[in-house]
Amino acid sequence: MIAELGHFALILAFGVALIQALVPLIGAARGWAGWMAVGEPAASAQFLLIAASFGALTYAFVTSDFSLQLVWANSHTDKPLLYKISGVWGNHEGSMLLWVLILALFGAAAAWFGGALPPSLRARVLSVQAMIGASFLGFILFTSNPFTRLAQPPFNGQDLNPLLQDPGLAFHPPFLYLGYVGLSMAFSFAVAALIEGRVDAAWARWVRPWTLAAWVFLTIGIALGSWWAYYELGWGGFWFWDPVENASFMPWLLAAALLHSAIVVEKREALKSWTILLAIMAFGFSLIGTFIVRSGVITSVHSFASDPERGVYILAILGVFVGGALTLYAARAGAMQAKGVFSMVSRESALVMNNVLLAVAALVVFVGTIWPLVAEMFWDRKLSVGAPFFEKAFTPFMIALAIILPIGAVMPWKRGSIIKASQPLWGALVLALAVVALVWAVGTDRSAVALVGAGLGSWLVFGALAELWLRAAHRPARLLRLPRADWGKATAHAGLGVTFIGIALLTAWDMEDIRVAQVGEPFTVRGYEITLDKVEQIEGPNYLSTTATMTLREGGVVTAVLHPEKRVYPVQAMPTTEAAIDYRFTRDVYLVIGDAQDGGGWAVRTYIKPFANWIWAGCMMMALGGLLSLSDRRYRVAAGARRSAAPLAATPAE
Repeated sequence: MIAELGHFALILAFGVALIQALVPLIGAARGWAGWMAVGEPAASAQFLLIAASFGALTYAFVTSDFSLQLVWANSHTDKPLLYKISGVWGNHEGSMLLWVLILALFGAAAAWFGGALPPSLRARVLSVQAMIGASFLGFILFTSNPFTRLAQPPFNGQDLNPLLQDPGLAFHPPFLYLGYVGLSMAFSFAVAALIEGRVDAAWARWVRPWTLAAWVFLTIGIALGSWWAYYELGWGGFWFWDPVENASFMPWLLAAALLHSAIVVEKREALKSWTILLAIMAFGFSLIGTFIVRSGVITSVHSFASDPERGVYILAILGVFVGGALTLYAARAGAMQAKGVFSMVSRESALVMNNVLLAVAALVVFVGTIWPLVAEMFWDRKLSVGAPFFEKAFTPFMIALAIILPIGAVMPWKRGSIIKASQPLWGALVLALAVVALVWAVGTDRSAVALVGAGLGSWLVFGALAELWLRAAHRPARLLRLPRADWGKATAHAGLGVTFIGIALLTAWDMEDIRVAQVGEPFTVRGYEITLDKVEQIEGPNYLSTTATMTLREGGVVTAVLHPEKRVYPVQAMPTTEAAIDYRFTRDVYLVIGDAQDGGGWAVRTYIKPFANWIWAGCMMMALGGLLSLSDRRYRVAAGARRSAAPLAATPAE
């Protein structure tokens, strides 16, 4: 009965979304206040109905209602409660329901907190958001119904993919979807502004908080996925340039460009057309990612490889929304003339360069991701584009970005001098060069990757600190009185630098050792003494585990006792590797237990991973920087917009 109520709530949400998509839009065009006001209660109702539907599906998973085909295919009575809940979105149908729930949440948030927006703009934003919601609700109801019943319910289910039965993967998809789907708000604001024919500083102030929130969530989601791949898959890597990884990375790059571009619109009334285009393409690449994950056109261990018919539906949604928005963009190009002018040496120019580098980097990732599909379609050739291509094609743009970022942050608006603006950064440059010298001194292989990466990362960190010192007018007491947005920007830029350092030193200095280890006999890897004490068979809640006990000594002192595992999940007959990691500030010791050997002993892989944790620490610093900026009252939707809301509302649409 509860499942049927959830299905009925989803159908009602589809109807409400259609009303929300049409009525406020017509009202805004005719100037009918009553019709425009329909958008707000409709957005709230749509969210509540989808939340009720999602709750019904969650209840079915928690209670192991195997009469639902989705629960039977993705759950099991012996599965821990956390993974019963995460199983709701660990499949195509359930994850799409989470997708539309988050989409409705953002639309409802715009209704709840958008009181400062002009009524016509708010109505159009809510209508565009509802159009997206209605299209995906239709996709769920007609092609991917999560509430399909089985005629003869089985006694137990087929269990969730064992790789997804992990805390990291339980929280990774919701954060990723909050970022993916959150970019729909930037898209809705862009299309609404194009319909009205007006893009100005107030519009940029309104769109930035939504974009920033989506970017923060996307940063956290990508970091969680990277960390999961590092410790769960047993290979010690943090990024594989997998198509699904790239699908989340491309919107992240474009959202970062959009954030910086909106600053120019807000401060200088310039780059309007470019900012609107970025808002369209950022969400467009989110839809491309949805297509890649769910169409089955590209093989990936992360994808929901569904039937091609579903992929065609998503491709149609992509074509309608992105194609329609770009058509409207072309028609309104004349209404987005820039007012501000600036010289080649200015903060505006630095932000333009920032945008170009981020956009081209996203294009490089897109080409590398989609090229195997293009080659197979047009030339019938099987191609594989792997890490070497991405590292060679993508890295130069990130190097250039890291060089200009600290300089652009201290450059004055409109016109400036590189020499004069760079003076506060001389200390940062000296400290960065000192770090390069230190890396050179301790590096055993004199790796250029370590030198360049550590130098650029240190330049970003010290440059961010120098910018804070400059904004405080070289007075320590004024640092605490700086706006949180300034602290947020510095924290995010420094976080990017910390990630640069972690990636560079890990790439240059990591070490792998593969051997047959005998029980009780120690072996040494890069100065660390490791002893395989015992191997035993342990039964888990829904798996069988071969668990090793290994002692790690450094300088003769025991620093950790680790328990790497090799699990087998009987229901799906699938083995998984559970690495054991000793996390430290400057290194990880990473152990993996393999199979028993015929001549005695066990296969053991040991990785020494220098500065691995700095990668995810830097990502969390970037997310924290975004949250600090978002907490600044000047960057919230209701702040800064009230002054211009009244005159904008009185201005007729062009």
